[in-house]
Amino acid sequence: MTKLTPFTMPKWGIEMAEGTIADWMVAENAPFERGTVLTLVETDKITNEIEAEKDGRFVRILAEAGQTYPVGALLAVLSDGGEASAADIDAVIAAFRPSESGFGPEGEDAPPHKPTPEPAAAAAVSAPPVPEGLSISPAALAEAQRLGVDLGTVSGSGRGGRIFAQDVHQAARPAVNPQLVGVFAATPDSAVLSTPVARRLGALHGLDLATVKGTGARGKVRRDDVLAIVQQSAPVEVPAPAAAATPATAPASSPRPSGDNVDVLPMSSMRRTIARRLTEAKQQIPHFYVRRRVRADRLLALRASLGPDRPSVNDFIVRAAALALMEVPAVNVQVHGNEIHRFGAADIAVAVATEKGLVTPIVFAADDMTVAEIGATMKSLAQRARSGKLKPEEFTGGSFSLSNLGGFGVEQFDAIINPPQGAILAVGTARPEPIDDDGAIRIVPVLHLSLSCDHRAIDGADGGRFMAALANLIENPHLL
Repeated sequence: MTKLTPFTMPKWGIEMAEGTIADWMVAENAPFERGTVLTLVETDKITNEIEAEKDGRFVRILAEAGQTYPVGALLAVLSDGGEASAADIDAVIAAFRPSESGFGPEGEDAPPHKPTPEPAAAAAVSAPPVPEGLSISPAALAEAQRLGVDLGTVSGSGRGGRIFAQDVHQAARPAVNPQLVGVFAATPDSAVLSTPVARRLGALHGLDLATVKGTGARGKVRRDDVLAIVQQSAPVEVPAPAAAATPATAPASSPRPSGDNVDVLPMSSMRRTIARRLTEAKQQIPHFYVRRRVRADRLLALRASLGPDRPSVNDFIVRAAALALMEVPAVNVQVHGNEIHRFGAADIAVAVATEKGLVTPIVFAADDMTVAEIGATMKSLAQRARSGKLKPEEFTGGSFSLSNLGGFGVEQFDAIINPPQGAILAVGTARPEPIDDDGAIRIVPVLHLSLSCDHRAIDGADGGRFMAALANLIENPHLL
Protein backbone atom coordinates (compact mmCIF):
# COMPACT_ATOMS: atom_id res chain seq x y z
CA MET A 1 0.00 0.00 0.00
CA THR A 2 1.30 3.45 -0.90
CA LYS A 3 2.31 5.55 2.12
CA LEU A 4 1.35 9.22 1.91
CA THR A 5 2.89 11.94 4.08
CA PRO A 6 2.49 15.73 4.21
CA PHE A 7 5.39 17.80 2.84
CA THR A 8 5.51 21.03 4.88
CA MET A 9 7.40 24.32 5.09
CA PRO A 10 10.51 23.60 7.18
CA LYS A 11 11.84 25.80 9.97
CA TRP A 12 15.49 26.91 9.89
CA GLY A 13 16.49 28.97 12.92
CA ILE A 14 14.31 30.30 15.73
CA GLU A 15 13.53 33.56 13.90
CA MET A 16 12.12 31.96 10.74
CA ALA A 17 8.34 32.45 10.53
CA GLU A 18 7.71 31.96 6.81
CA GLY A 19 9.35 30.95 3.56
CA THR A 20 8.82 31.55 -0.15
CA ILE A 21 8.74 28.72 -2.69
CA ALA A 22 11.34 30.02 -5.12
CA ASP A 23 10.87 27.09 -7.52
CA TRP A 24 9.80 23.46 -7.68
CA MET A 25 12.61 21.31 -9.07
CA VAL A 26 10.48 18.20 -9.69
CA ALA A 27 7.09 17.90 -11.35
CA GLU A 28 3.94 16.45 -9.84
CA ASN A 29 3.87 12.63 -10.10
CA ALA A 30 7.44 12.54 -11.41
CA PRO A 31 9.44 9.91 -9.46
CA PHE A 32 12.68 11.05 -7.86
CA GLU A 33 15.60 9.42 -6.06
CA ARG A 34 17.12 10.09 -2.69
CA GLY A 35 19.29 13.23 -2.74
CA THR A 36 17.29 14.91 -5.53
CA VAL A 37 16.70 18.62 -4.97
CA LEU A 38 12.92 18.90 -4.60
CA THR A 39 12.36 22.62 -4.15
CA LEU A 40 14.12 25.90 -3.40
CA VAL A 41 12.83 27.78 -0.34
CA GLU A 42 13.75 31.43 0.13
CA THR A 43 13.80 32.81 3.68
CA ASP A 44 14.66 36.29 4.94
CA LYS A 45 18.37 35.64 4.38
CA ILE A 46 19.03 32.63 2.19
CA THR A 47 17.63 30.29 -0.44
CA ASN A 48 17.91 26.68 0.72
CA GLU A 49 17.67 23.50 -1.30
CA ILE A 50 15.43 20.79 0.14
CA GLU A 51 16.71 17.37 -0.85
CA ALA A 52 14.78 14.12 -0.87
CA GLU A 53 15.57 11.93 2.13
CA LYS A 54 14.50 8.83 0.20
CA ASP A 55 12.97 7.78 -3.12
CA GLY A 56 9.44 8.97 -3.78
CA ARG A 57 7.17 11.27 -5.74
CA PHE A 58 4.86 14.22 -5.18
CA VAL A 59 1.36 12.94 -5.85
CA ARG A 60 -0.01 16.47 -5.46
CA ILE A 61 1.74 19.86 -5.25
CA LEU A 62 -0.35 22.50 -3.49
CA ALA A 63 2.04 25.43 -3.02
CA GLU A 64 2.70 27.75 -5.94
CA ALA A 65 6.17 29.00 -6.91
CA GLY A 66 6.68 32.60 -5.88
CA GLN A 67 4.18 32.44 -3.01
CA THR A 68 5.04 32.80 0.69
CA TYR A 69 3.82 30.28 3.27
CA PRO A 70 4.21 30.09 7.06
CA VAL A 71 6.41 27.50 8.74
CA GLY A 72 4.51 24.23 9.03
CA ALA A 73 2.14 24.95 6.11
CA LEU A 74 1.23 22.06 3.81
CA LEU A 75 3.14 22.41 0.53
CA ALA A 76 2.57 19.04 -1.12
CA VAL A 77 1.61 15.42 -0.53
CA LEU A 78 4.51 12.98 -0.75
CA SER A 79 4.31 9.28 -1.51
CA ASP A 80 6.92 6.56 -1.00
CA GLY A 81 7.05 6.06 -4.76
CA GLY A 82 3.73 4.48 -5.59
CA GLU A 83 0.70 6.12 -7.11
CA ALA A 84 -2.32 7.09 -5.02
CA SER A 85 -5.99 7.68 -5.66
CA ALA A 86 -7.45 11.17 -5.53
CA ALA A 87 -9.60 10.14 -2.56
CA ASP A 88 -6.56 9.03 -0.55
CA ILE A 89 -4.74 12.27 -1.35
CA ASP A 90 -7.78 14.35 -0.41
CA ALA A 91 -8.03 12.48 2.89
CA VAL A 92 -4.43 13.38 3.77
CA ILE A 93 -5.07 17.04 2.94
CA ALA A 94 -8.32 17.14 4.89
CA ALA A 95 -6.72 15.53 7.96
CA PHE A 96 -3.67 17.80 7.92
CA ARG A 97 -3.40 20.28 10.79
CA PRO A 98 -0.32 22.55 10.92
CA SER A 99 1.33 23.14 14.28
CA GLU A 100 0.82 26.51 16.01
CA SER A 101 4.52 27.24 15.77
CA GLY A 102 4.25 27.19 12.01
CA PHE A 103 2.48 30.51 11.70
CA GLY A 104 4.22 33.83 11.29
CA PRO A 105 2.88 37.36 11.71
CA GLU A 106 -0.50 37.71 10.14
CA GLY A 107 -1.18 40.48 7.67
CA GLU A 108 -2.76 41.27 4.39
CA ASP A 109 -0.59 38.82 2.49
CA ALA A 110 -0.49 36.02 5.08
CA PRO A 111 -1.31 32.69 3.36
CA PRO A 112 -4.63 31.20 4.43
CA HIS A 113 -3.31 28.00 5.96
CA LYS A 114 -4.85 28.39 9.42
CA PRO A 115 -7.46 25.77 10.10
CA THR A 116 -10.84 27.29 9.42
CA PRO A 117 -13.08 27.26 12.51
CA GLU A 118 -15.91 24.81 12.20
CA PRO A 119 -19.20 26.61 11.65
CA ALA A 120 -21.97 26.09 14.16
CA ALA A 121 -23.95 22.93 13.68
CA ALA A 122 -26.84 23.57 11.35
CA ALA A 123 -30.13 21.85 11.04
CA ALA A 124 -30.38 19.23 8.36
CA VAL A 125 -31.03 20.84 5.02
CA SER A 126 -31.50 19.52 1.54
CA ALA A 127 -28.21 19.87 -0.34
CA PRO A 128 -28.32 21.17 -3.93
CA PRO A 129 -27.18 18.70 -6.59
CA VAL A 130 -23.45 18.41 -7.31
CA PRO A 131 -22.50 19.79 -10.76
CA GLU A 132 -21.18 17.11 -13.10
CA GLY A 133 -17.41 16.97 -13.47
CA LEU A 134 -16.78 19.19 -10.41
CA SER A 135 -13.34 18.78 -8.83
CA ILE A 136 -13.96 18.54 -5.08
CA SER A 137 -12.42 16.75 -2.12
CA PRO A 138 -14.49 14.19 -0.19
CA ALA A 139 -14.30 16.32 2.97
CA ALA A 140 -15.54 19.37 1.06
CA LEU A 141 -18.42 17.36 -0.46
CA ALA A 142 -19.48 16.13 2.97
CA GLU A 143 -19.39 19.66 4.39
CA ALA A 144 -21.36 21.05 1.44
CA GLN A 145 -24.08 18.42 1.94
CA ARG A 146 -24.16 19.06 5.69
CA LEU A 147 -24.40 22.84 5.31
CA GLY A 148 -26.59 22.91 2.22
CA VAL A 149 -24.07 24.89 0.16
CA ASP A 150 -24.68 25.21 -3.57
CA LEU A 151 -21.37 23.98 -5.01
CA GLY A 152 -22.06 25.75 -8.26
CA THR A 153 -21.41 29.06 -6.46
CA VAL A 154 -18.20 27.97 -4.70
CA SER A 155 -14.81 29.08 -6.05
CA GLY A 156 -12.15 26.45 -5.38
CA SER A 157 -8.72 27.49 -4.09
CA GLY A 158 -6.96 24.26 -5.07
CA ARG A 159 -5.05 23.29 -8.18
CA GLY A 160 -7.27 23.66 -11.26
CA GLY A 161 -10.07 25.15 -9.16
CA ARG A 162 -10.43 22.10 -6.90
CA ILE A 163 -12.77 22.79 -3.98
CA PHE A 164 -11.60 22.09 -0.44
CA ALA A 165 -13.47 22.16 2.87
CA GLN A 166 -12.23 25.66 3.66
CA ASP A 167 -13.80 26.93 0.43
CA VAL A 168 -17.15 25.46 1.46
CA HIS A 169 -16.88 27.00 4.94
CA GLN A 170 -16.11 30.37 3.39
CA ALA A 171 -19.14 30.16 1.11
CA ALA A 172 -21.35 29.15 4.05
CA ARG A 173 -20.45 32.17 6.13
CA PRO A 174 -23.14 34.84 6.32
CA ALA A 175 -22.46 38.08 4.48
CA VAL A 176 -21.08 40.79 6.74
CA ASN A 177 -20.60 44.48 6.24
CA PRO A 178 -17.66 45.57 8.42
CA GLN A 179 -17.44 49.25 9.18
CA LEU A 180 -14.33 50.91 7.78
CA VAL A 181 -12.55 53.34 10.08
CA GLY A 182 -11.52 56.54 8.36
CA VAL A 183 -12.83 58.93 5.78
CA PHE A 184 -14.62 56.27 3.70
CA ALA A 185 -17.90 54.72 4.82
CA ALA A 186 -18.81 51.09 4.31
CA THR A 187 -19.94 50.26 0.79
CA PRO A 188 -21.46 47.22 -0.92
CA ASP A 189 -17.84 46.25 -1.70
CA SER A 190 -17.52 45.30 1.97
CA ALA A 191 -19.24 42.01 1.16
CA VAL A 192 -16.56 41.13 -1.42
CA LEU A 193 -13.63 39.08 -0.09
CA SER A 194 -11.00 41.82 -0.10
CA THR A 195 -8.38 43.56 2.02
CA PRO A 196 -9.14 46.82 3.85
CA VAL A 197 -6.69 48.70 1.61
CA ALA A 198 -8.39 47.36 -1.52
CA ARG A 199 -11.80 48.46 -0.23
CA ARG A 200 -10.53 51.97 0.53
CA LEU A 201 -8.95 52.29 -2.91
CA GLY A 202 -12.12 50.98 -4.54
CA ALA A 203 -14.20 53.58 -2.72
CA LEU A 204 -11.73 56.32 -3.60
CA HIS A 205 -11.83 55.56 -7.33
CA GLY A 206 -15.49 54.55 -7.53
CA LEU A 207 -14.59 50.98 -8.49
CA ASP A 208 -16.98 48.05 -7.92
CA LEU A 209 -14.81 45.35 -6.34
CA ALA A 210 -17.26 42.69 -7.50
CA THR A 211 -15.90 43.28 -11.02
CA VAL A 212 -12.27 42.88 -9.94
CA LYS A 213 -10.58 39.50 -10.27
CA GLY A 214 -8.68 38.91 -7.03
CA THR A 215 -5.22 37.31 -7.06
CA GLY A 216 -5.14 36.58 -3.35
CA ALA A 217 -6.09 33.38 -1.58
CA ARG A 218 -9.63 32.18 -2.43
CA GLY A 219 -9.94 35.02 -4.94
CA LYS A 220 -9.32 37.72 -2.35
CA VAL A 221 -9.05 41.18 -3.92
CA ARG A 222 -5.80 42.88 -2.92
CA ARG A 223 -4.41 46.36 -3.25
CA ASP A 224 -2.41 45.56 -6.40
CA ASP A 225 -5.52 44.15 -8.13
CA VAL A 226 -7.32 47.48 -7.66
CA LEU A 227 -4.31 49.57 -8.64
CA ALA A 228 -3.86 47.56 -11.85
CA ILE A 229 -7.39 48.41 -12.98
CA VAL A 230 -7.10 52.03 -11.87
CA GLN A 231 -3.89 52.46 -13.87
CA GLN A 232 -5.40 50.80 -16.96
CA SER A 233 -8.46 53.05 -16.85
CA ALA A 234 -6.55 56.26 -16.12
CA PRO A 235 -7.47 58.84 -18.76
CA VAL A 236 -4.76 60.01 -21.11
CA GLU A 237 -4.67 63.76 -21.43
CA VAL A 238 -4.48 64.80 -25.08
CA PRO A 239 -4.07 68.51 -25.75
CA ALA A 240 -6.68 70.10 -28.01
CA PRO A 241 -5.30 70.99 -31.45
CA ALA A 242 -4.58 74.68 -31.95
CA ALA A 243 -6.43 76.41 -34.76
CA ALA A 244 -3.29 77.89 -36.26
CA ALA A 245 -0.42 76.21 -34.51
CA THR A 246 2.99 77.04 -35.85
CA PRO A 247 6.12 74.93 -35.41
CA ALA A 248 7.23 77.36 -32.72
CA THR A 249 4.01 77.00 -30.68
CA ALA A 250 2.98 73.41 -31.40
CA PRO A 251 3.50 71.01 -28.49
CA ALA A 252 6.61 68.88 -28.81
CA SER A 253 4.79 65.73 -27.78
CA SER A 254 1.66 64.58 -26.04
CA PRO A 255 1.91 64.12 -22.27
CA ARG A 256 2.46 60.50 -21.25
CA PRO A 257 0.00 58.86 -18.86
CA SER A 258 1.05 58.62 -15.26
CA GLY A 259 2.82 55.38 -14.38
CA ASP A 260 4.44 54.67 -17.76
CA ASN A 261 7.74 52.73 -17.64
CA VAL A 262 7.32 51.95 -13.94
CA ASP A 263 7.87 48.37 -12.82
CA VAL A 264 6.07 47.56 -9.56
CA LEU A 265 7.99 44.74 -7.90
CA PRO A 266 6.83 43.04 -4.70
CA MET A 267 9.40 42.89 -1.91
CA SER A 268 10.97 39.48 -1.45
CA SER A 269 10.92 37.83 1.97
CA MET A 270 14.56 38.87 2.41
CA ARG A 271 13.90 42.48 1.42
CA ARG A 272 10.90 42.74 3.78
CA THR A 273 13.03 41.49 6.66
CA ILE A 274 15.84 43.93 5.83
CA ALA A 275 13.34 46.79 5.72
CA ARG A 276 11.77 45.82 9.02
CA ARG A 277 15.02 45.29 10.92
CA LEU A 278 16.73 48.45 9.69
CA THR A 279 13.64 50.57 10.34
CA GLU A 280 13.53 49.24 13.88
CA ALA A 281 17.27 49.88 14.25
CA LYS A 282 17.00 53.56 13.26
CA GLN A 283 13.90 54.08 15.40
CA GLN A 284 15.07 52.29 18.54
CA ILE A 285 18.87 52.60 18.59
CA PRO A 286 20.46 55.98 19.44
CA HIS A 287 23.22 56.08 16.80
CA PHE A 288 26.33 58.20 17.09
CA TYR A 289 29.24 58.24 14.66
CA VAL A 290 33.03 58.37 15.01
CA ARG A 291 34.88 59.14 11.78
CA ARG A 292 38.59 59.02 10.99
CA ARG A 293 41.00 59.27 8.04
CA VAL A 294 43.64 56.52 7.94
CA ARG A 295 46.65 56.33 5.62
CA ALA A 296 46.62 53.10 3.63
CA ASP A 297 49.85 53.29 1.59
CA ARG A 298 51.80 50.90 3.80
CA LEU A 299 49.00 48.34 3.90
CA LEU A 300 48.62 48.49 0.09
CA ALA A 301 52.37 48.10 -0.36
CA LEU A 302 52.44 45.07 1.95
CA ARG A 303 49.51 43.50 0.11
CA ALA A 304 51.16 44.08 -3.29
CA SER A 305 54.25 42.17 -2.12
CA LEU A 306 52.27 39.00 -1.38
CA GLY A 307 51.80 37.76 -4.95
CA PRO A 308 48.74 37.05 -7.12
CA ASP A 309 46.80 35.01 -4.53
CA ARG A 310 47.01 37.74 -1.91
CA PRO A 311 44.10 38.54 0.42
CA SER A 312 41.86 41.51 -0.35
CA VAL A 313 42.10 44.89 1.37
CA ASN A 314 38.86 44.01 3.12
CA ASP A 315 40.46 40.87 4.60
CA PHE A 316 43.19 43.03 6.14
CA ILE A 317 40.56 45.40 7.58
CA VAL A 318 38.59 42.48 9.06
CA ARG A 319 41.77 41.32 10.78
CA ALA A 320 42.55 44.85 12.00
CA ALA A 321 39.01 45.31 13.32
CA ALA A 322 39.20 41.97 15.15
CA LEU A 323 42.44 42.92 16.92
CA ALA A 324 41.07 46.39 17.73
CA LEU A 325 38.01 44.78 19.32
CA MET A 326 40.30 42.76 21.56
CA GLU A 327 42.01 46.00 22.63
CA VAL A 328 38.69 47.77 23.23
CA PRO A 329 36.19 45.07 24.32
CA ALA A 330 33.57 47.72 25.16
CA VAL A 331 32.77 47.86 21.42
CA ASN A 332 32.60 44.07 20.98
CA VAL A 333 29.07 43.78 22.36
CA GLN A 334 25.43 42.96 21.75
CA VAL A 335 22.54 44.79 23.42
CA HIS A 336 19.59 42.74 24.71
CA GLY A 337 17.06 44.92 26.50
CA ASN A 338 18.71 46.12 29.70
CA GLU A 339 21.65 43.73 29.32
CA ILE A 340 24.96 44.18 27.50
CA HIS A 341 26.58 40.97 26.28
CA ARG A 342 30.35 41.39 25.94
CA PHE A 343 32.10 38.82 23.74
CA GLY A 344 35.51 37.29 24.30
CA ALA A 345 36.08 36.65 20.59
CA ALA A 346 35.67 38.89 17.56
CA ASP A 347 32.81 37.37 15.55
CA ILE A 348 32.67 39.82 12.65
CA ALA A 349 29.68 39.91 10.30
CA VAL A 350 30.81 41.13 6.86
CA ALA A 351 28.21 42.64 4.52
CA VAL A 352 27.97 40.86 1.15
CA ALA A 353 25.78 42.22 -1.65
CA THR A 354 23.63 39.64 -3.45
CA GLU A 355 20.98 39.90 -6.15
CA LYS A 356 18.25 39.57 -3.53
CA GLY A 357 19.67 41.90 -0.89
CA LEU A 358 22.35 42.31 1.74
CA VAL A 359 23.61 39.23 3.60
CA THR A 360 26.07 39.33 6.50
CA PRO A 361 27.97 36.02 6.88
CA ILE A 362 30.11 35.85 10.01
CA VAL A 363 33.84 35.25 10.36
CA PHE A 364 33.92 33.66 13.79
CA ALA A 365 36.92 34.26 16.08
CA ALA A 366 38.62 36.45 13.47
CA ASP A 367 41.10 37.54 16.16
CA ASP A 368 42.56 34.01 16.14
CA MET A 369 42.88 33.84 12.33
CA THR A 370 45.61 35.06 10.00
CA VAL A 371 44.78 37.44 7.17
CA ALA A 372 45.16 34.55 4.70
CA GLU A 373 42.73 32.40 6.71
CA ILE A 374 40.25 35.26 6.84
CA GLY A 375 40.57 35.66 3.07
CA ALA A 376 39.87 31.97 2.39
CA THR A 377 36.94 31.99 4.81
CA MET A 378 35.43 35.13 3.28
CA LYS A 379 35.77 33.78 -0.26
CA SER A 380 33.82 30.65 0.69
CA LEU A 381 31.18 32.58 2.65
CA ALA A 382 30.68 35.17 -0.12
CA GLN A 383 30.25 32.49 -2.81
CA ARG A 384 27.63 30.63 -0.77
CA ALA A 385 25.91 33.89 0.20
CA ARG A 386 25.47 34.89 -3.45
CA SER A 387 24.17 31.44 -4.36
CA GLY A 388 21.81 31.41 -1.36
CA LYS A 389 23.42 28.36 0.25
CA LEU A 390 24.51 29.76 3.61
CA LYS A 391 23.48 27.82 6.69
CA PRO A 392 21.47 29.80 9.28
CA GLU A 393 24.24 29.52 11.86
CA GLU A 394 26.66 31.15 9.41
CA PHE A 395 24.83 34.49 9.42
CA THR A 396 23.07 34.50 12.81
CA GLY A 397 24.69 36.37 15.70
CA GLY A 398 28.01 38.15 15.46
CA SER A 399 29.50 40.72 17.82
CA PHE A 400 30.42 43.41 15.26
CA SER A 401 29.71 44.26 11.61
CA LEU A 402 31.77 45.61 8.74
CA SER A 403 30.45 47.11 5.50
CA ASN A 404 32.88 48.06 2.72
CA LEU A 405 31.64 50.02 -0.31
CA GLY A 406 35.10 50.95 -1.48
CA GLY A 407 34.82 48.55 -4.41
CA PHE A 408 32.01 50.73 -5.78
CA GLY A 409 34.09 53.92 -5.56
CA VAL A 410 32.20 55.21 -2.50
CA GLU A 411 34.49 57.54 -0.56
CA GLN A 412 32.61 57.70 2.74
CA PHE A 413 29.26 56.68 4.25
CA ASP A 414 27.57 55.89 7.57
CA ALA A 415 26.07 52.44 8.13
CA ILE A 416 23.02 51.41 10.18
CA ILE A 417 23.70 49.15 13.16
CA ASN A 418 22.53 45.55 12.77
CA PRO A 419 20.79 44.71 16.07
CA PRO A 420 21.50 43.27 18.54
CA GLN A 421 25.11 44.20 17.72
CA GLY A 422 26.42 47.40 19.25
CA ALA A 423 28.50 48.80 16.38
CA ILE A 424 29.27 48.63 12.66
CA LEU A 425 32.27 49.92 10.71
CA ALA A 426 31.74 51.58 7.31
CA VAL A 427 34.75 51.59 4.94
CA GLY A 428 35.13 53.71 1.82
CA THR A 429 37.62 53.55 -1.04
CA ALA A 430 41.25 54.62 -0.63
CA ARG A 431 41.88 57.88 -2.51
CA PRO A 432 45.02 60.05 -2.75
CA GLU A 433 45.00 62.85 -0.17
CA PRO A 434 47.67 65.04 1.50
CA ILE A 435 48.80 63.97 4.96
CA ASP A 436 51.35 65.17 7.51
CA ASP A 437 54.24 62.69 7.48
CA ASP A 438 56.72 63.73 10.22
CA GLY A 439 56.39 67.39 9.28
CA ALA A 440 56.39 66.76 5.52
CA ILE A 441 53.31 66.93 3.32
CA ARG A 442 52.84 63.78 1.29
CA ILE A 443 50.01 62.58 -0.95
CA VAL A 444 49.14 58.96 -0.20
CA PRO A 445 46.04 56.73 -0.43
CA VAL A 446 43.74 57.47 2.52
CA LEU A 447 40.79 55.43 3.82
CA HIS A 448 37.73 57.17 5.28
CA LEU A 449 36.30 55.09 8.14
CA SER A 450 33.04 55.67 10.00
CA LEU A 451 32.05 53.79 13.16
CA SER A 452 28.32 53.71 14.03
CA CYS A 453 27.78 53.02 17.75
CA ASP A 454 24.78 52.22 19.95
CA HIS A 455 24.94 54.93 22.62
CA ARG A 456 22.99 52.76 25.05
CA ALA A 457 26.03 50.51 25.45
CA ILE A 458 29.02 52.34 23.95
CA ASP A 459 30.33 55.76 24.96
CA GLY A 460 32.11 58.22 22.69
CA ALA A 461 35.42 57.53 24.44
CA ASP A 462 35.07 53.80 23.69
CA GLY A 463 34.42 54.55 20.03
CA GLY A 464 37.41 56.90 19.92
CA ARG A 465 39.74 54.32 21.48
CA PHE A 466 38.57 51.67 19.03
CA MET A 467 39.20 53.93 16.03
CA ALA A 468 42.65 54.84 17.38
CA ALA A 469 43.55 51.15 17.78
CA LEU A 470 42.17 50.37 14.32
CA ALA A 471 44.11 53.23 12.69
CA ASN A 472 47.34 52.11 14.35
CA LEU A 473 46.91 48.56 13.01
CA ILE A 474 46.09 49.69 9.45
CA GLU A 475 48.92 52.23 9.34
CA ASN A 476 51.38 49.67 10.74
CA PRO A 477 50.28 46.53 8.87
CA HIS A 478 53.18 44.40 10.15
CA LEU A 479 51.19 44.26 13.41
CA LEU A 480 48.55 42.26 11.58
